[in-house]
Order: sequence, then C-alpha cells, then structure tokens
Amino acid sequence: MSKKIAVLGGGSFGTVLANQAAQNNFQTYLWVKDTEHALRINSEGKNMKYHPELSLSPNIIASEKMDEVLKDASLIFIATPSKTIRSVVQRMKDFITNETLIVSCTKGLEGDPCMTISEIILDELSEHQGITIGALSGPNLAREIAQKKTAGAVIASASSVLRAEVDKALSSENFKIFMSEDMQGVELAGALKNIYAIISGYCHAVDVGENAIGLILTRALAEMGQFAKIKGASFSTFLGLAGVGDLVATCFSKLSRNYQLGWALGNGLTLKEAKETVGQVAEGLNTLEIVQAEIDDLDIKMPLLEAMHGIIYKKNEKNSLLKQLIMHSDNVDVKF
Repeated sequence: MSKKIAVLGGGSFGTVLANQAAQNNFQTYLWVKDTEHALRINSEGKNMKYHPELSLSPNIIASEKMDEVLKDASLIFIATPSKTIRSVVQRMKDFITNETLIVSCTKGLEGDPCMTISEIILDELSEHQGITIGALSGPNLAREIAQKKTAGAVIASASSVLRAEVDKALSSENFKIFMSEDMQGVELAGALKNIYAIISGYCHAVDVGENAIGLILTRALAEMGQFAKIKGASFSTFLGLAGVGDLVATCFSKLSRNYQLGWALGNGLTLKEAKETVGQVAEGLNTLEIVQAEIDDLDIKMPLLEAMHGIIYKKNEKNSLLKQLIMHSDNVDVKF
C-alpha cells in the first residue's frame, strides 16, 4: 500500500477523486459530514447519495472524524463547497504539518475581499510556514469520471513535488493529468466558467440559436480573460483545460449543476425553485455575486455577466442578455 491520501468532502467530485486514488493503490480516507453517511459508504461500498452507480475501491475508508482522516496523510484534496472552506480548513489546523501537500479542488471564490480558494487556505493556515499548496481544475464532470470516460485535469502549483504526487495519485488509463505553475489562472478559470455555464443553460432554454451560443462562448472567454489578467493571471492559461476545456464541457452539459440552474431559470422557475431543482450546490451563483461586486469596484465591464446578474437579481427581461451584448460599445474581437 502506498502513502495515505485524504479527501475532504464526500460529494460528487470528492467521491470520484477518492476512488481514483484508491484504485491507484493509495490508502484513501474520505471525510464526510456525519456518522451515518460514513457507515453507509463503508458497509455498502458505494456513496448512494451522489454515485449509486459507482462501486468504490476497498482501499477507501469513509469517516466523519477529521483527526482520523488526516492523521499521517501526505496529500490532502479539499473538495467541499466554497462557503464551507474556511470552517473546514480551521478544523484541519491541528492535524497537519508543514510537509503536508494540500490541493484545492473547489471551483469558487470568496468575496469581500475577492479571494481564490488557495488564498483562503493559505490565510487560515498562516501559522504553518512554507505550507505547499496546489489547485486542481479542468473539464471534470464527476459522473463521467465515475463511468471511466476519458477526461483530463490540470494541477497548478509552484511545487514540482506536489504536481508529481497528484499525478501519481490520480492518473489512470482514462484520466490524464497536465501541469501548470499558474495557480491564480487555473483557479479563476475554474470559478468564472461556472457563471457562464449558468448563462449557457439559460440561453439554451430560451432558444437563442446556435450562432448566438457561439457568440456567447467566445465573449465569455474574453470576459474571463479580462478579469483574470487584472488579477495577475496569464491569459494563456484560459486556452487550456481549466479555461476553454472546462468552459466548453460545462456550457454544453446537462450534467453540470450550473447549466441545470441556468436551464431552470430560462424555463421560468424562480431562483428558489431552480436551486431546489438542481439539488446540489451550483458554485456559479455565489461566484456571480462576488465578481459583480468586484467589477463594480474595479470599474470594468463584463456585459454577459452583468446581464445575467440583472436577470436573476433585478428581474430584468429575458432578452436583456443578448440585447446588452449586442448594444455594448466594446466591439474589439480579441484583446489578448
């Protein structure tokens, strides 16, 4: 048995990550929120709540006890919703060392001030000098990974050691790991594309047409890159898996929670009804509010994002999204 790996978060993505590592002969501990959930996973060999179709590796042990999950773990994947990241990391503090490798797998942001998930983790673990951190992102619809359909992800970190360890833990004949040093770009790409997946689902629901979808996706990439450049990221990162790859996969997939939310809104459901229909956290909604507040402060324009924010929170008309895009003064195609 290889080194111990811990995955924090027993949702859709956390479960498939744990299974990837366990199938690579790592003793893998999966942290879940309650005792009953842990007992069911261990007794049934499945996470019936999120992946009833997936038989889990016997190398996975689920537990609600943070100390048990983290003890002696050399590599930790954090795959919990963005709104719980701080509380989860606070609980980690006493069970890790400066040598522990930590990977953020959550595609979201925190607002006031705007922070990526890795920045939140570093903020909470400031007393652990020299902690090594990375971010995993890409077109990773959890159900398809569970079904062993071909997929890839990018691990971004300044540490070549961390990148190599993630590669060992997750690579398989169906799952390819690529490398990057632009953690800011990879995290922003993963968070921002969720907003545009909502927009895409909405636009498909209101049947804007294929030409308009092509227009929307390319302008989405331009808006994402503009925001990321101001935040110090490299635009070239947005041409890779975490950017274009994830954007295309999420904006055309009915497996995407964010697409599902947009689709529900486009079909006339209220925000409350749409969230209930999706059933799981759609990170793009929180990210939309954070980025809207941020661009107001930075005085930059992101017409698609602003229009979707207006439709959801100001009850603007359905056609205001395309109208704002067409009427906006920006007519430069490629800026980067």
